Amino acid sequence: MEKNAKIYVAGHRGLVGSAIVRNLTKKGYTNLITRTHKELDLLNQSAVNTFFETEKPEYVFLAAAHVGGIGANSTYPADFIYQNMMIGFNVVEAARKNGVKKLMNLGSTCIYPKMAPQPIQEESLLTGPLEPTNDAYALAKISVIKLCTSYNKQFGTDFLSVMPTNLYGLEDNYELQGSHVLPAMLRKFHEAKTSKTDVVELWGDGSPLREFLYSDDLASAVVYLMENKHAADLRTPTGDFVNVGTGKELTIKQLAETIRDIVYKDTPGRTCKINWNTNMPNGTPRKLCDITRLLNLGWKPEVELKDGIERIYEWYVAHEDTIKGK
Repeated sequence: MEKNAKIYVAGHRGLVGSAIVRNLTKKGYTNLITRTHKELDLLNQSAVNTFFETEKPEYVFLAAAHVGGIGANSTYPADFIYQNMMIGFNVVEAARKNGVKKLMNLGSTCIYPKMAPQPIQEESLLTGPLEPTNDAYALAKISVIKLCTSYNKQFGTDFLSVMPTNLYGLEDNYELQGSHVLPAMLRKFHEAKTSKTDVVELWGDGSPLREFLYSDDLASAVVYLMENKHAADLRTPTGDFVNVGTGKELTIKQLAETIRDIVYKDTPGRTCKINWNTNMPNGTPRKLCDITRLLNLGWKPEVELKDGIERIYEWYVAHEDTIKGK
């Protein structure tokens, strides 16, 4: 990508999009195009087409999505499948029609079967049933991956996709009913500390294994791929995509204890107990990415989980009055 190329970042205010903007800006890209939801509704096909016809972006990062944790996915499956499919299809089709040089589609590792062999390889896509608590979201993301791959095959486009593992970072959503597990935990422990509450309740039994990637590491990966690779470099029998993660995992219980220790580290002698609500779902028992292909493509993660959580907690405290979900 040329430093003055017109680059559209869809979803620039979100966890992933904001990290991509930070990375591009730091690297000297000077012609970034962004639109808020009020300025451009990506569910509106006509509006998206007009935007692309008018602005003519050369490169596109598709980071806009309707996202949430187990609770939100289970309660609003129609919203998750419809909105994510429409956002993806509208942007990818408009990019094709308007000659976008390269597009990066941001997916999720929830696309893989619930009981996929671990660590999960890209070839596991569509080899078994999905996790029921987020299958609507997963189906939407799978459809957009297949759309990009189909366009590459039929029209010769250069549309890449990445499947990030569980993400966390700056500009995350901290709404307790709709956010992902890590930011929800961080908020619960922080509020327990500030209110001097003795117990925090968390869902499940703490046994599921999860992998977590810092959002700025993801941004580094997708910008690297856009600068250096093509869809053909990512190609597998199941699509033109690659996993992005750390290759490291821990239990939800270990995650909770790590976050609690970070939140309470400035209050020696004070902490809180964790009450595991086993009436609530655990979700997929294990979900670890195989990142061998990404490492072979020349990129590796840098931010360790503990360091990343310390960064976001410092940010959370500084922005507590204005963060999303509060």
